[in-house]
Amino acid sequence: MNSQPARATPGGGLGKRLAGHRLLWPSLILLALLLGNLAFTHDFFSVRVRNGHLYGSLIDILQFGAPLILVALGMTLVIATRGIDLSVGSTVAIAGALACRHLANSSNPGSVGTMFTAVAIALGVALVLGLANGLLVSRLGVQPIVATLILMVAGRGVAQLITDGQIITVSSGPYKMIGGGYWLMFPFAVLLAAVVVALTALLTRRSALGMLIESVGGNPTASRLVGIRAAGLLTLVYVFSAVCATVAGLMISSNVSSADGNNAGLWIELDAILAVVIGGTALTGGRFSLGGTVLGALIIQTLSTTVYTLGVPPETTLVFKAVVVIVVCLVQSPVFRSKVLQRRRTSPPRPTTTAGEAPLQQEARA
Repeated sequence: MNSQPARATPGGGLGKRLAGHRLLWPSLILLALLLGNLAFTHDFFSVRVRNGHLYGSLIDILQFGAPLILVALGMTLVIATRGIDLSVGSTVAIAGALACRHLANSSNPGSVGTMFTAVAIALGVALVLGLANGLLVSRLGVQPIVATLILMVAGRGVAQLITDGQIITVSSGPYKMIGGGYWLMFPFAVLLAAVVVALTALLTRRSALGMLIESVGGNPTASRLVGIRAAGLLTLVYVFSAVCATVAGLMISSNVSSADGNNAGLWIELDAILAVVIGGTALTGGRFSLGGTVLGALIIQTLSTTVYTLGVPPETTLVFKAVVVIVVCLVQSPVFRSKVLQRRRTSPPRPTTTAGEAPLQQEARA
């Protein structure tokens, strides 16, 4: 008879850790969407090299999803502080309008210097817009949804004023590189988004900045009592969100070589919020997940690709997208899974009654 205690298998512990990982369900959902596209497009996973560039459906998802990844990245840090930024769509439109207006009015729009000047103008305005949002929230005590709603409404009008209500078309090779160019066979927009994500992860996870942001969002009172300058952090995250939205706006306008003040970045703020939530960051603030946000943005972009692949009518696209997002959120919910996917505890058996007790029960019911 073996008296040695049973040892836990390493595989079981690893399986439990994987099952409890916050990135498990977003990864599985993204994989399911990709496999669903494979059922309708047999070469969906094929990646080809053409003229020294990578082409394919997966590359398109990454390229067109890069702006959303950036916007959602900035939104993640804002939400981690119990805030919200509804002005990112208008910031996208303003950035593209400013850059394209400068290129259109320049005598040499194809020069690298003109392109850098256009980018610098857009980033400079982004700092002002983000600073305005941050000061309204941190210094004046305006609720984040109200403070950013002001710029959401007014910013779209500002973008229309910059473009004179017209679509500005530009022809600039260096500017085209930002959103539609390639470098080392990969889309430059994907590489740029990867660099921004890596730098953000380095600053928030390899320094105390991420912990301070989570402290302000998790318990503002306690963070103030320990001496954390919450006002400065709040301003910083709104400035960062505006910068990310600006870079996304440059990508979008660069990819189509034009600026549309009315439609550029329209409703991208809602997709960004969905990406953050799907990625596992709670709207109540506190802990955040940059990796989950990236997966959430890719899920949203893959869903858009799926809509076009299935040939869903344009008038029902938003309804189809909303239904899928609801299903995704329910699948991720631990409460929903515990009620639907797991077995419920069996209720205790009812006590049996004897023959003598039956008349008493009948009298009680009467």
